[in-house]
Amino acid sequence: MTKSSHRHNASAEQRLTSQHIAVVDDESAITELLAGYLGLQGFRVTQLHSGRALMTLMPVDPPELVLLDLGLPGEDGFAIARQLREHWRCGLVIITGRGDAVDKVVGLEVGADDYVTKPFDLRELVARIKAVLRRLLPPATTTPPVPGGPVAALPSVGGSRLGFLDWQLDLAARRLDGPDGVEVRLTSGEFELLAALAQNPGRVLSRDFLLEQTRGREAGPFDRTIDVQIGRLRRKLESDAANPQIIKSVRGAGYIFVPPVGPVC
Repeated sequence: MTKSSHRHNASAEQRLTSQHIAVVDDESAITELLAGYLGLQGFRVTQLHSGRALMTLMPVDPPELVLLDLGLPGEDGFAIARQLREHWRCGLVIITGRGDAVDKVVGLEVGADDYVTKPFDLRELVARIKAVLRRLLPPATTTPPVPGGPVAALPSVGGSRLGFLDWQLDLAARRLDGPDGVEVRLTSGEFELLAALAQNPGRVLSRDFLLEQTRGREAGPFDRTIDVQIGRLRRKLESDAANPQIIKSVRGAGYIFVPPVGPVC
């Protein structure tokens, strides 16, 4: 075997075994820093400098996770995140110099799995990336999902299907079908939250419990992610999100999933 063919085979093997991360930032120094550090952690990294380049990459070599800078010159970072969420299923971590709470809420509302402000600690960033990927990907003993396609089931819930009202929630395929039989797109965070609620119907679940189920130890003491995601779920599930009948708030206690839930054959 020649050296060139050996390098080609090694590259192909890496593409099959390494989790792919796309780093999107207009500053080459930042993408190179992240690519070098993430590469040392075993990730395969693609450096990009615009939203257009990201959208060109997605159908060709879709990553499991995208690190997206909001401050791309001449581009709306939130619009890029929204477009990513509308067409692709992958982890999304927003990296930005904007530390404003409103920007963070908007970022979560458009479907980001996490939000990191600059300057950031590289070790913390890797921990957050791994936490998102753990929620998206199955254990190593199962067949890995197709990057950018449907993500894997939650390890704790198996492959059951749940029905409530005229909705069907497939825990194995991570899919929600509406009363008309059409799939309703959910982010990974929205799916995990709905799964936690639907598996505990009629019980008041605290924000702390829901945070532990969806974000684990990465959640901070003042994390409002649950409230943001509840609002998004209501807009997708409820006929009147301002007067919810499926996911109700319990003042000072948390949330309750109201309709009865049963297995679907």
